[in-house]
Amino acid sequence: MIDVNLRAAGLFCGLALSLPGLSACSPVGMAEAGANIGSGVSESVSHGASLFGGGTDAPAHSTPIFVVSTRRDGANSTQLTPGGQARYALDFISVPPGHQAGAMEKPVFGGAESAHHFVVAGHSPLEDDAFRSQIATHVSGRIGVNRDVLVYVHGFNTSLEQARFRLAQIVVDGQFGGVPVLFTWPSKAALLSYGADKESATASRDAYLKLLEDLTATPGVGRIHILAHSMGTWLTMEALRESALTGSPDLHGKLGNVMLAAPDIDLTVFKNQIKRLDPSHFSIYVSKGDRALQVSASIQGDRRLGAIDPGSEQDREMIESLGVKVFDISDLSTGLIGHDNYADAPLAVRQIGAKITEARPAEASEQAVTDAGADRTPHAPPPPPGAVISQDLPAPPAVQ
Repeated sequence: MIDVNLRAAGLFCGLALSLPGLSACSPVGMAEAGANIGSGVSESVSHGASLFGGGTDAPAHSTPIFVVSTRRDGANSTQLTPGGQARYALDFISVPPGHQAGAMEKPVFGGAESAHHFVVAGHSPLEDDAFRSQIATHVSGRIGVNRDVLVYVHGFNTSLEQARFRLAQIVVDGQFGGVPVLFTWPSKAALLSYGADKESATASRDAYLKLLEDLTATPGVGRIHILAHSMGTWLTMEALRESALTGSPDLHGKLGNVMLAAPDIDLTVFKNQIKRLDPSHFSIYVSKGDRALQVSASIQGDRRLGAIDPGSEQDREMIESLGVKVFDISDLSTGLIGHDNYADAPLAVRQIGAKITEARPAEASEQAVTDAGADRTPHAPPPPPGAVISQDLPAPPAVQ
C-alpha cells in the first residue's frame, strides 16, 4: 500500500487533532488543508499558542519514560555495557508549558530551566525484576489503547539526552496515553563515528529483543508499537526478524504499528528482513532530500530504504511488492539535513500520534489488571483477554 498524500492536504485526512474544527477528510476540509499548506498556515499551527494552553507561568508537564540502555557508565557514556546487557531506569522529563509542537526547547547558552526548556526532572535506576514489575504497574488499571506501549529507538549520532527528550516530545505532541519506553544504545554522538555506532547497535540486538519479550509478557498490555529512527530502524528489523525465527513474528499477537522513520537500511537487506514478518504492521517515512541518508549511501555503497521515491514508477512497483505503507514527508522538511522530519515537522509527528492512538473498538472497555503471582515468561505470554484458564477439580470423597 502506498500513501504519498503527506506531501499535501492528504496529511490531514483522519487527523482531526491537528486542526481543531477542520473536517480533514471532507472535500472542503481537504481543499482548506491544501490551501493552508501552500499559504504557510501550517507554520502558524506549529508555532502559535502553547501546546498546553498556558503561558510560561503555568507548571511544566512531567512525562515519565522507561529507559532501557546498553550504555555503560551513565548518561554520557559511549561505551557498551559488559556483554551488551541492558540497564534500566524510570526517568521523568519536564516539558515546558510554552512547548511548541515539533520542537525540543533547549537553552542557547547557560543552564536549562524547566519553565522554558526540556529537563530531566527525575532518574530512578531499576533492577531487571523491578523494571518488569514497574512496567506491569504502569500498565495496570489502564483501559483500551492506553494499555499500549510505545518503544522508541534512536539512530546514529544521538546522545542519551537527545533520545530522552525526543521521546518525551513525541509522546506530548502525539498525545500518546500509553507507556513510553526508550531503548538506547551507546552512540558516540559524533558525525565521523558511523562505523562505531553500527557496531554498538549490532551488539545491543540481544538486549533489544529481550525488552520486546519482556513487554510481550507484561500482564494486561495492549499493543506494542515501535517507532525507530535512522540506524535504529536496522536494529529494530534485526530484532523482529530474530523474534520471527524463534516463532513469534508478531510478538505473540501483541505487535502494533512499526514505524520506520528515515530508515538507514540497505534496500536488499530490508527485502530479506520483511519476508519473515507481516508487512501490514509497517509504515515507512521517507524523504528524497534526506542528506544524512545520502551520506550513508555513499559510505555503504548502496541505496537506503529511507531515500526511496514513491513518485518513481520503479520505486512504486517495489513498494507494492513489499506490502508496506509508505509516507512521503519530503515537503515537510524543517532544516537543511531533513533527517528528523518525522518529529520536527508538527504535522508529521501528529500523524504518527494519530496512528498509535487510534481506537480499537473491540478493546475499548478492556482494562489491564496486574496479575501478580502468575508465571510469565517471554514464551508464555498472558492469556488473551476474556480467556478462562481452568483445571479439573479432585473427585469428591466417597460417601461412607
